[in-house]
Amino acid sequence: MLYYFVSIAILIVCVLLILIVLVQNSKGGGLASNFSSSNQIMGVRKTTDFLEKATWTLAGGLLFLCLVAAVTIPREEIREDRSQIEQQLNETETTPEMPAFPTDAAATEQDTAK
Repeated sequence: MLYYFVSIAILIVCVLLILIVLVQNSKGGGLASNFSSSNQIMGVRKTTDFLEKATWTLAGGLLFLCLVAAVTIPREEIREDRSQIEQQLNETETTPEMPAFPTDAAATEQDTAK
């Protein structure tokens, strides 16, 4: 149950991170350029600071959620699947036959037949 909650949280953080990155512009434009002509409470520089902090926060949150997801993966299902696969491999596994190399006795018989 916790695994599904963490998976949904990861998807939400990914969507938010995509939106924050798309709003930014590497050449000083983006969301900050829309506010340059009007006086805002946050101002232009504060907007870029907020977007940068939001990007780093979401990236850190995504890393944390991925680690939590790795810990909360339901292990019972994986073990059952693995044991079924191992059982099938053990049932179908055959030992390879050794190739028959000519022995000295067989070589002498061929020499005498000539």
